[in-house]
Amino acid sequence: MTIAITHTAFGGPEVLTPTEVALPPLGATDVAVRIEAAGVNPVDHKLRSGQRASDPITTPRHVGNDGAGVVTAVGPDVTGFRVGDRVVITGALGTYASELVVSQEALFPRPPQVSAAEGAALGIPIGTAYQTVRSLAVGPEDTVLVHAGSGAVGQAVIQFAVLAGARVLATTSDRRADRVRALGAEPVSYAPGIADRVRAAAPDGVTVAIDLAGTDEALDSSVELVADRRRIATLVRGADADALGIQAFRGGSPRPLTAREEAWRRESIPVALHLLAVGAFSVELGPALPLAEAAEAHRVVEAGVDGKVVLVP
Repeated sequence: MTIAITHTAFGGPEVLTPTEVALPPLGATDVAVRIEAAGVNPVDHKLRSGQRASDPITTPRHVGNDGAGVVTAVGPDVTGFRVGDRVVITGALGTYASELVVSQEALFPRPPQVSAAEGAALGIPIGTAYQTVRSLAVGPEDTVLVHAGSGAVGQAVIQFAVLAGARVLATTSDRRADRVRALGAEPVSYAPGIADRVRAAAPDGVTVAIDLAGTDEALDSSVELVADRRRIATLVRGADADALGIQAFRGGSPRPLTAREEAWRRESIPVALHLLAVGAFSVELGPALPLAEAAEAHRVVEAGVDGKVVLVP
């Protein structure tokens, strides 16, 4: 048996309930993992509330896609993993649990230098950031503007763009400017007048813009500053991308990711794990709450908090 967080209706955080459920039997390529930390992502509360469209709920719905833990059992055809291995999980529904059975395809080896909380913080934010930087072909000749640089995805975008050799400017609050600066970006206040401040900071121009804020000014200033709209992407306002002639990667986009984009998202996890292990990448951790307090974790994330929130069974 395992304790899992489930809900049977859309609604506020209070619909999340700790439930004792039986673990399914292991398939040939399945792995059982004792969860040490589960990442709480904004998409989790959007799906829970019904803000993000999903299928009707007909059976108790499990929550969470990202996590980290230790292998407790393996199916007969599993390769590359054995009992006792530290792993990162991504793309497997139900990581808000004390133990989980997943396909081996959802697992990545976790180096000893990477904590469970750091591993659980990767998944969706890292995959989104890495794929976006790769899709926009960011390189040493680029000056990149990142809107909302201090969030989990924004911080990862900054780091991948800097590693690609680009100059990076990132909008942020004054309170979070030091964090953005520490990652290698030049902070720009997100107060009204973004375009003018960016021109002053980068008189030679901006070649790439990545919107994580979703505000009208973020989109308008991106279009104003970047000549080639194919190198502007929104990860929040996907439904508006076509009208602006810019790119969208999920975030409400009606078009699915391509096979290559999905492959980049998967590739991002071992890349980030290696970079973390050698001290070349940083994940900002926020509060760690007990698994039973998943509802409070959603409230915290919805209200806004510095760093990645994780649940600990």
